Amino acid sequence: MHKNRMTLLILAAMVLGSLLGGVAHAFFPDLATQQIIAGDLSIGSTVFLRLIKMILAPLIFSTLVVGIGHMSDAAAVGRIGGKAMLWFVCASLLSLTLGLVLVNIFQPGVGMHKVNMMTDTHLSVHSLTLDGFIQHMVPDSIFRAMADNEVLQIVVFSIFFGIACASLPAKAKVVLEWAESLSHIILRVTSYVMMIAPLAVFCAMAATVTTNGFSILSIYGKFMGEFYLALAILWAALIGIAFTFLGKQAKKLISLMREPFLLAFSTASSEAAYPLILEQLTKLPVSRKVSSFVLPLGYSFNLDGTMMYCTFASIFIAQAYDIALPWSTQITMLLVLMLTSKGMAGIPRASSVVIVATLGQFNIPEEGILLILGIDTFLDMGRSATNVIGNSLAAAVIDKWETQRRPPLSP
Repeated sequence: MHKNRMTLLILAAMVLGSLLGGVAHAFFPDLATQQIIAGDLSIGSTVFLRLIKMILAPLIFSTLVVGIGHMSDAAAVGRIGGKAMLWFVCASLLSLTLGLVLVNIFQPGVGMHKVNMMTDTHLSVHSLTLDGFIQHMVPDSIFRAMADNEVLQIVVFSIFFGIACASLPAKAKVVLEWAESLSHIILRVTSYVMMIAPLAVFCAMAATVTTNGFSILSIYGKFMGEFYLALAILWAALIGIAFTFLGKQAKKLISLMREPFLLAFSTASSEAAYPLILEQLTKLPVSRKVSSFVLPLGYSFNLDGTMMYCTFASIFIAQAYDIALPWSTQITMLLVLMLTSKGMAGIPRASSVVIVATLGQFNIPEEGILLILGIDTFLDMGRSATNVIGNSLAAAVIDKWETQRRPPLSP
């Protein structure tokens, strides 16, 4: 009952927030006034997202250390990590390929006939260099990494810390008990934070529609409609994969992920749904040892919705500028995105940065990103929700592989 009530509250908040935003946009046509109203409305969603970021670092650290620390040997860590990375590579190829094929079928940019004006996009692509990726991956201070919520850096430190605990079972016993207690406390804090999720959803939707109005949806209707159709096809593919690997459990997984899906969609933030995904996976059940290891990695390397968007948007921009790309070039672009997308963790406006970097390599006007920045929030809703499906599925499948290998792990 509680689960259904929360889902209904989030859905109601999305509808009511959109209606309020539409009214505000209509009654206050001045852009400056709209931005002031949107700023006031977004306070609720800002507070919620800040609370989520507040608990993210201790939650990832404690659950990951406990999960690895209780594993019998380092081989288990390597085995689960290897399975996770194999899954992520296959999921990445599926998402990127599907985006590439569908944008060629739909051709949303054909007929726009844009002319290159050499406009500066103000998006830095420094982070996509090898040096930038290493800096995002390897922490020079775990405290700075936690303060900045650098998920990948926290994961790297936690893996080293957890393996060290596993290799010193006697001396690390107290530390592991402390980490386990911390994880339970943070999960309880998470349940408190989630109580204001409907309010955050209401504020986020109201603020977005206040500044953009419903008209922006019609202006970019073709691109948005076709992108969401592409996402729906990806969702269907992921659900099909879920039934293939999980059997009857797939239906329960879909039901459990309903709330995280709606939360990520309405707030346009995958991070907002992270604690809830972790909690819901335990009910499947997925071993906390597996989910607390796979999910943080997934948030760094398995952003299915974001990767589909990268190929879809890149080819859309080429079509808008009447640049014909042979299939060989498009496949090369896919392979480039396969590599660059793995360095996205911790980069602000990551998908836009990756797209700009890719456009530059294939002599496509980088200013083309400005065609879709105006609706990026609406697109990000779908991307974030898709990331929830992909990462929860990865954790569930890898847990099943582990339980088939030996007796089930205790949550």
